[in-house]
Amino acid sequence: MSLHAAHGANNLLITTAPAADADNAAAIARDHFGIEAEVSLLTSERDKNFHLVAADGQEYVLKITNSAEDPVVTNFQTEALLHIEARDAGLPVPRVCRTVDGRTELALPLGGETHTVRLLTYLTGEPQYRAPPSAPQREDLGRCLARLGLALRDFRHPGATHDLLWDISNVGRLRDWLPNIGDTELRELATGFLDRFEDEVRPVQQRQRRQVVHNDFNPHNVLVDPANPVRVTGVLDFGDMVETPLVNDVAIAASYQVAGAHSLVRAADFVAAYHSVLALHAEEIDILFDLIAMRHVTTITITEWRARLYPENRAYIMRNHPRAAEGLRAFAAIDRDAARRVFRQACGME
Repeated sequence: MSLHAAHGANNLLITTAPAADADNAAAIARDHFGIEAEVSLLTSERDKNFHLVAADGQEYVLKITNSAEDPVVTNFQTEALLHIEARDAGLPVPRVCRTVDGRTELALPLGGETHTVRLLTYLTGEPQYRAPPSAPQREDLGRCLARLGLALRDFRHPGATHDLLWDISNVGRLRDWLPNIGDTELRELATGFLDRFEDEVRPVQQRQRRQVVHNDFNPHNVLVDPANPVRVTGVLDFGDMVETPLVNDVAIAASYQVAGAHSLVRAADFVAAYHSVLALHAEEIDILFDLIAMRHVTTITITEWRARLYPENRAYIMRNHPRAAEGLRAFAAIDRDAARRVFRQACGME
């Protein structure tokens, strides 16, 4: 059974990116935003994104959204960015630019399909995955995500509850695709963690507070200051935003701090800093270990499947897979109760 057959609402994962090139992007920028710019293509998984450098030196990202994305969901992302700017203007997120006639979104025909087009400011900095990790960096990451959570906690939109496989609340729906994991040991680990999650953790997760969250705070979506890599200068890619338990967002971000020796210590640095800005509840802290594991399972399962579907884009699709596989293996060697104690102690609860 294909993922398409079972999850028609997730056509976004299997629909080809828009048929648009740099010339299209330059024309859109000129005709609709009044900007003459040099244009280059950016790497993207499902949309077409272009880097624009205007004659005055200002930089932008022109986003041409996949035709399979519901326009309500696209507008949800646009309105969320506007809401963040209004609630916490100091957060380093892209700003929404308006067309010459004041619109934040355009619906344009390209290659026989209609696509939503937006223009955002371009954020500068070094991708976090290229910068040396450190405890101060993890702490700034935690504080930044917590501020983002605070800015979004009163945000409401009809598109917030859209169906998204990357929402780890839906990880049970991926069970049929665990056989796609080529490594037998990794597949067995993923199955075991998923079994325990569904039996013991999911009921606790579902009664936790919910809100709109970023849902993909990973080292490819965060920029840091090249001269001072402990400081976050940008948060990118709001395409996986969704309303879900708040603790999911913490677990997703913490999962990228898990690798090799001292995995829990690094994750706890992040969680403690988050907690200092947006306090977590005891039940949320107690399920973090399992939710982090579920993010690893989700990443491994979806990326292996999509890499087979789009081999020409395999490197980009699989960029977070090695870290997820390493993290899941590391967690298999950690006692769950010990992990809870580490997170509780980090948050001053023990």
